[in-house]
Amino acid sequence: MVKTTVTRSGAKPAYDLLVVGDCNPDVLVLGDDVTPRFGQQEKLVSQMSLVVGGSASITAVAAARLGLRVALVAAVGADGAGKFMLDQLTMEGVDVAGVAVRPDGATGMTLSLSRGDDRAILTAPGAIATLTADDVPAVLLASARHIHVSSYFLLERSLGPGLPAVLAAARAGGTGTSLDTNWDPARRWGSDTLRAAIAQTDLLVPNEAEALGISGSDTLPDAVRALEKAAARLVVKLGARGALCAENERRYHVALPPVRPVDTTGAGDCFNAGLIAGLRRGLDLAHAAALGCAVGAASTQAPGGTGAAPDLASAMSMAAKATIRPAGAGI
Repeated sequence: MVKTTVTRSGAKPAYDLLVVGDCNPDVLVLGDDVTPRFGQQEKLVSQMSLVVGGSASITAVAAARLGLRVALVAAVGADGAGKFMLDQLTMEGVDVAGVAVRPDGATGMTLSLSRGDDRAILTAPGAIATLTADDVPAVLLASARHIHVSSYFLLERSLGPGLPAVLAAARAGGTGTSLDTNWDPARRWGSDTLRAAIAQTDLLVPNEAEALGISGSDTLPDAVRALEKAAARLVVKLGARGALCAENERRYHVALPPVRPVDTTGAGDCFNAGLIAGLRRGLDLAHAAALGCAVGAASTQAPGGTGAAPDLASAMSMAAKATIRPAGAGI
């Protein structure tokens, strides 16, 4: 059980955002044709690079660039990949004191094959899947205004059992909570443990495919109806089509003028950073989602999840072009 204390009355929390989840490098492969050929055949691609990866880490970096004070809780191995991630995050201004280093474990790694508008992803979880509720420092939980959890399904067996208590403790201390499960590689889409975590979540932020999976629905309207009963607020990411917000039985569709993506890696994670930054600035859910759309869209303009993550002024200028309209029951 997580124990926490509330900061003294009037004290300013040390962090605007505490992100909990995955921390691993992405090996990013870009080109028009990145499909491997087996049979020991070599293929040339346009670009290959080692960049900041892991949904939680990308969200943390994007939020720091928007001016938030950010800390990360995750697990890495005592190896070169782990050192790379800790160095990169520190350079971006993310506090990594809460990242656990596993002496006998390997840092998780992801291979992302990207052709601009679509990706294929291979992940070796490594130390990612060792993170537990006991690894979330009570002092960080007590000193953050908001806690965001990423990549639930990569951490389902380790962090999952204790996550509802972590989120409940955060809420009891006045900290906002949000959850982005990301994709479920097993395609089981959770259990009672996930439902218990969602019940302690102020804001659920799936993409469209994840919303269908988590809700067990065949259509987006059905998924929204199911999920808005489970979480206080819901934002479904729709990729280039923007986002759908649901709160207090009101629904809004938020969209930006289209952009031509270079690489969509981490766009949803950057969206999360913009959404949370907007809420922290006092924006309503729809306008915060517009800022999320702006950060997500901007991030697609360079390779990697954080290569083009914008600063706050650039993101707000882009968000000002958003259209926000009521969405009917049929969405």
